[in-house]
Amino acid sequence: MVYTTSSLFLKSLSLAGITHAFVNWGSDHPALLEELQRQRSQGDHQGTTSPRIITCPNEMVALSAAQGYAQVTGKPAAVIIHVDVGTQARVFLFIHVSATQRFYAMIQALAGAIHNVDRGRVPVFIYAGASPFTSRNEMKGGRNEWIMWLQDIPDQTAIVRQYMRYTAEINSGRNIVQLIKRALQIATSEPKGPVYLWARREVMEEEVPVALYDALSMKPPITVAPAALAPVDATTISNALLTSLRPMIITSHAGRNQDVVSSLSTLSALLAIPSFCTCPSTVNVPFSHPFLFGITYLSPGPTTDSFEEHLRAADTVLVLDCDIPWIPSRCAPKEDGSTRVFIIDGGDPLKTSIAMGTWDAALHRGVELICRADAEVAIGQLVDIVKENLLRDSLKLESVTTELKNRIQQRAQRNAQVHENWVARLNSAEDILSVTTQESLNIIAISHIMRVLREVTVPWASTSLIINEAISNYGVVWEHARPELPGSLLTSGGSSLGYALGACVGAILATNTISGSSRDQNLVTAIVGDGTFMFGVPSSAFWMARRYNTPFLTIVLNNGGWRSPKLSMLAVHPEGYGSNALSGEQLSVGFSFQTGSESSPVTSHRTSPDYSNIAVAATDGWAWGRSVSLSSKEVATDVVFRNLNETISEAVRVVMQEKRCAVVNCVLEAL
Repeated sequence: MVYTTSSLFLKSLSLAGITHAFVNWGSDHPALLEELQRQRSQGDHQGTTSPRIITCPNEMVALSAAQGYAQVTGKPAAVIIHVDVGTQARVFLFIHVSATQRFYAMIQALAGAIHNVDRGRVPVFIYAGASPFTSRNEMKGGRNEWIMWLQDIPDQTAIVRQYMRYTAEINSGRNIVQLIKRALQIATSEPKGPVYLWARREVMEEEVPVALYDALSMKPPITVAPAALAPVDATTISNALLTSLRPMIITSHAGRNQDVVSSLSTLSALLAIPSFCTCPSTVNVPFSHPFLFGITYLSPGPTTDSFEEHLRAADTVLVLDCDIPWIPSRCAPKEDGSTRVFIIDGGDPLKTSIAMGTWDAALHRGVELICRADAEVAIGQLVDIVKENLLRDSLKLESVTTELKNRIQQRAQRNAQVHENWVARLNSAEDILSVTTQESLNIIAISHIMRVLREVTVPWASTSLIINEAISNYGVVWEHARPELPGSLLTSGGSSLGYALGACVGAILATNTISGSSRDQNLVTAIVGDGTFMFGVPSSAFWMARRYNTPFLTIVLNNGGWRSPKLSMLAVHPEGYGSNALSGEQLSVGFSFQTGSESSPVTSHRTSPDYSNIAVAATDGWAWGRSVSLSSKEVATDVVFRNLNETISEAVRVVMQEKRCAVVNCVLEAL
């Protein structure tokens, strides 16, 4: 029996609790492939491997799948990639979908998924091989292919170092256990995030003693314990909230620890403190909480207007696990310093990885405390102190306590009305009678799509998951999804597009791992823009879904191009040349364009991608796809709405009963 460094590598990952490895193999991985086949033929896994290998034709999708897996389980997965070209953001893609649905693609790139797992604080273990360092048969695994000279760059780790919590080179199998354990310990401690190990081919081919392999034992690494607020700081923040007339809570991702959701809801209810979720990556407060005032990505709109109004009026602001609590050029707490601001973050309260040198929230004149503390622990401390103050029965303090309770009760009534008004506005936007008529063109909005999705998926509401990557429509999807349960709606936590499709695959693998079966499948839905859909490398993502039986629903909000760049331009140049562009095509942000007929150049028609059939082609007909037009000059609005309802209902049936992917291409008003 021959064991190698690769044998120790895989065994160490497995013993550390890594159950899945999302892989994109290359010429640097012969020893790993050999060891995996040894496991299948001689190991104790009955034809399988440990960790389980998930083949990924694209690295971006691989890392996105690992992110989705970690977001659902709270545990890291491994990603194995190919030298420098698999590590860096290099993408070459050619897709051809003919009448016979033939499909070709060649892609390589971790790309922006690295940014997402970094900013999203998602623990992921990344391993890349590297070119061999010998070339004359000095050692097993030396150079024997021409690419190995071209791929030997001076500093491979430099490609990703600024996004990683830890990087290291594996120099020998003798200490690989310690390296892996240290990497995972750092990845799973706050601030959580990706780690990157790499090794040259000769090192992974190094033979190790059988005794070393057999004796290998390892427990999952111990992570750093959650930190608490200093008692004096907990008292200061609690007293500020107790005495405040207009308190406010802002959070983005406190709900990444799902236990925080209930404690944060309790604190809000005890003192009738309104909360806003700005740029959220997960559910922080249930939608139905009477003091949740809105979910916003700080772009223009009624919810952002409400947020800015309350932020200006607040006298105490608690910023909890939040990367972008406000945009200073638009709005901030009162600049005279009269607003008391308290910042709590479990990992990096000063946002030291933001390069511009300033994190404006921390420099606001009203900032009184900046605390590195775990959200669950800190909120628990605040709740205990608040309860103690509200339950005081001393005669000396009775009048003060009574006055405080009356003030809280009055605030609760006002705040509940604000919440009800917000919900009423959302209800109105979802009403079919609210459809806007422009030049006799009936238009169904995203709010109507979300209403249909909620109504159709009621039977699976308690176990469904939405992966939101609607970008310019992030906030609209969040609000109209109306998420209640912790972990029931996720985003990447970063800003690089292409996360959702791969994340759905990883999320379903995660739920199957938790439940131990794929028969009682949860409903997972990706809501993406048409640009995001293409960034997600659907060729790879849907192939993986077919290969590993991870069916999910995809709703493409197809507005014909990249809306976000257009909105950014209009925000800077509201009356410039671009504001007069006739179409997204003319502005070069559109995907739908006019083409002339080869047989008759005078005749022309509009050409745009058939997104639903890309998925069908990638899976050899296994995926189900439909396009539904949400605007029509000839058909009444109620007919369009009925067609939308029937299409999404059928798509959900395909996913949940037939266990196949379904893609609904919702053609919206064009850019």
